[in-house]
Amino acid sequence: MDRTPITQAGLDRLREELRRLEVEERPVVIKAIAEARAHGDLSENAEYHAAKERQSFIEGRIGELHAKIATSEVIDCSRLPSDRVIFGCTVLITDQDTGEELKLRLVGPDESDVDNGDISVISPLGRALIGKEPGDEFQVQTPGGVRQLEVLDIVNPE
Repeated sequence: MDRTPITQAGLDRLREELRRLEVEERPVVIKAIAEARAHGDLSENAEYHAAKERQSFIEGRIGELHAKIATSEVIDCSRLPSDRVIFGCTVLITDQDTGEELKLRLVGPDESDVDNGDISVISPLGRALIGKEPGDEFQVQTPGGVRQLEVLDIVNPE
């Protein structure tokens, strides 16, 4: 079984979502199904079908979260070297064509959030960054074409 790297904060978020689904949302949808059943004919009962669909989504997500948590491996970023780009570190890079600077943090695939600068370590950019040191220049293939980038600085892992 392959292990998936994750930060402790990312694992905590997955566990909290699982708790919320199992303890809060599952009982609500079960109650909604029971109430809709009480209305009679299920074949034309939109409330019943909507509740069953919601239940299916919740149960699927619960199963998915159990699998993700079971295969997660928490990486303690504070014990890793900080002289090169590694999982969990924050890196400042610049696009050499546009001069744009980006601040990115390398995280596991289950916790990436590009809008907040958290990119997956298995994304093309994440893979290209691993092992780089400040001053290293590299290329990465993006949907918009090849980008020429440079590592400006590495922030110690959290």
